[in-house]
Amino acid sequence: MANMTQEQMVEELSSWTVAEVAGLVKSLEDKWGVSAAPVAAAIAAGPAAEAAPVEEQTEFTVELTSAGDKKIQVIKVVREITSLGLADAKKLVEDAPKAVKEGVSKEEAEDIKKKIEDAGGQVALK
Repeated sequence: MANMTQEQMVEELSSWTVAEVAGLVKSLEDKWGVSAAPVAAAIAAGPAAEAAPVEEQTEFTVELTSAGDKKIQVIKVVREITSLGLADAKKLVEDAPKAVKEGVSKEEAEDIKKKIEDAGGQVALK
């Protein structure tokens, strides 16, 4: 089998059942420490996948995931960012995870994230 050509190997594998071929693939993946899934996905996608441009995200949602230990400081920052009243800002912080601001630029989202994290809160950008 070591001297088998590619055509001979394809011919041999054509006589196998799908389950047998799948078992062979699994054995090779285990032995070589690789996965055939990314290769198969790339082959299935074809050239169209390579030509598709990757769109960069332009709008972000800043989500408060936790107020942390300094809830009052976080409420102050949320009020500053959103122009909400004290009761509404307090409710937003207490109901975390909750969106603080939606549809903002990357720069604004990073700025908001820094302000909230500096106050003691935890933030996720989506």
